[in-house]
Amino acid sequence: MVQLLVTYMEMRTRPTGEPLPSPVENAAFALQRLEAEPFLSLYRAVGEPLRWDQRLRMSADTLDAFLRSPSTAVYTLRVDGRAVGLCEFDRVESSDIELTHFGLIPDMQGRRLGPYLLDAALRAVWDRAPQRIWLHTDEWDHAKAQDTYRRAGFGIFAQKLEEVGE
Repeated sequence: MVQLLVTYMEMRTRPTGEPLPSPVENAAFALQRLEAEPFLSLYRAVGEPLRWDQRLRMSADTLDAFLRSPSTAVYTLRVDGRAVGLCEFDRVESSDIELTHFGLIPDMQGRRLGPYLLDAALRAVWDRAPQRIWLHTDEWDHAKAQDTYRRAGFGIFAQKLEEVGE
C-alpha cells in the first residue's frame, strides 16, 4: 500500500465567457454511448500512464451496465476520427455530479486539447442544472491536472492522505 495525497475539488457555477475554441482542425467533441471494448481501449490509452484501473477491475456485466446507465455520461474527443480523449461523469441525473475520469492519450497532450475537452464537457453537463460538479485527483494524475481544473472553475474543498494499492 502507498499513501497518496488526494485533492477533492468542486465547481458550483457554470463556466462563464465564451466556450473555448478547438485548438486543432478536425477535432470532434461528442457525448457517446460506447460499448465496452472501444471504451476500454480509450480508457487504457488515456489511463495507463496515470495508473487508472477502476474500470479494468469491473466485471464485463458491471462495466456494460455502467456504460448503458442513464446516470453515466462519457464525452469523447476525436481528432481526424481517432479517439484521443475522454471525460466521464457519474450520477448525471442528480444534483451532485462526479467527474470520474478525464484525460487525453499521451501523444495529444500539450496541444490545448485537454482544456478544450474539459470546457466543452462541463458546459454540456451544466445544461443538466446540477448544484455542483466534483472530482478527486491525486499525485499519480497528470502534473497539470489541478491547474487545468482550477482554470476550468474548480476549487479545492478537501485534501487527505489515502492508502491505495500499487
